[in-house]
Amino acid sequence: MRFLLVIFAALTLTAASSERKVEVYLKDLARLQGVRANQLMGYGVVVGLEGTGDKDQTRFTVQSLTNLMARQGISVNPGNVKVKNVASVMVTAELPPFARSGQRLDITVSSTGDASSLAGGTLLMTPLLGPDNQVYAVAQGSVLVGGFAAVARGGGNAVTKNHPTAGRIPDGALIEREVELNFADRTNLRYALLEDDFSTAVQVVGAINEELGELVAKAQDPRTIDVIIPREFRGRAVELVARLENLPILTQPKSRVVVNEKTGTIIMGTEVRVNAVNIVQGSLSIQVSSTPSVSQPQPFSEGQTAVTSAREVKVTEEKGKTLKVDSGVTVGQLAESLNAMGVTPRDLVAILQAIKDAGALSAELRIL
Repeated sequence: MRFLLVIFAALTLTAASSERKVEVYLKDLARLQGVRANQLMGYGVVVGLEGTGDKDQTRFTVQSLTNLMARQGISVNPGNVKVKNVASVMVTAELPPFARSGQRLDITVSSTGDASSLAGGTLLMTPLLGPDNQVYAVAQGSVLVGGFAAVARGGGNAVTKNHPTAGRIPDGALIEREVELNFADRTNLRYALLEDDFSTAVQVVGAINEELGELVAKAQDPRTIDVIIPREFRGRAVELVARLENLPILTQPKSRVVVNEKTGTIIMGTEVRVNAVNIVQGSLSIQVSSTPSVSQPQPFSEGQTAVTSAREVKVTEEKGKTLKVDSGVTVGQLAESLNAMGVTPRDLVAILQAIKDAGALSAELRIL
């Protein structure tokens, strides 16, 4: 059990990060609302597997196969169908904006039953539906799986590499229906910043107005920016967007430390700094051991044999380690110093949390 204690934090107003600004294009800062992809999904059947398909107990696979054969004019008793070479799958794809009929999409195929592998299988014609329950694409093709599953015949030994129950089919779907979007005749544009920031929103509004020479852009909030399309660009919204998306915007990156507490991974910007702080780190180990013993009654007595255990508790407390951090030290330098002291990544996570609570880390601490 680890004890981590921050005993002193200087209440100074040292800057948390550099004032350095970075030039970023508008298309990398914001997304144009109304121009987005749509999710598609369908239920299909993969055939041609080498005994790695769904088991006979997977009834919906048997039902799907018999329904498919019935549409081909073949009447089969579901009780006589064996599905070792067939697997039921869900097929997913993303329909990009402005996609046209006849274009192709990459699709992902994932097993829904108890198949052990989809390697070598072929997806049969599968309609892909949108949220409105309309068919927008049709998928079919050979499944590519980045792994394998091998089972010894007549034995229980098995070897599996990667994830063989999901695969992809490049260009495996053909678009049949288009999403109507009359973009050229729009009278206004709305940009949504990837992260809400008042300063960035003001910078974007100023850059757009300066580029067009009119007060056509207005920030609705720290994330949303509305742009009225000038008269000269009416009916030419595509040209306007192409002109605006390459506008350079001066932004100041946010000071942020990202911590994955489950794995002990810490990602930090090199310019993130901490105020003056003293850190005392120690460790307390508690070990409980149990030794079983047998209590045997005397001969010819009426006692019974009993199993007992003797417990021993051992407490070890190591001498605490102290680290004094001067004001303005970066988080990266702090991490190097703590690593030199033998602090583990998980302890470093707790130390950063304590520094943040003490007010010595003027940056966003995001815990995953």
